[in-house]
Amino acid sequence: MNDDTFNMDIRKFLKKVGVTSQREIELVVHDALQAGKLLGNEKFAVKMTLEVPALNIRHVIDGEIALE
Repeated sequence: MNDDTFNMDIRKFLKKVGVTSQREIELVVHDALQAGKLLGNEKFAVKMTLEVPALNIRHVIDGEIALE
């Protein structure tokens, strides 16, 4: 195993997850604000699930996102 390659691939994957997740959340919130479905002061419970079936890993992270 090459630790540098392994570490770099993990970092690339997590960066992709972070960037695409942020973009999706921003788009949905923006659309909901434009449609009048949100006031702009809400807080949302969020959950991210990481799964690696080949390694039998399922890791859940819970949090909250506030608009104000």
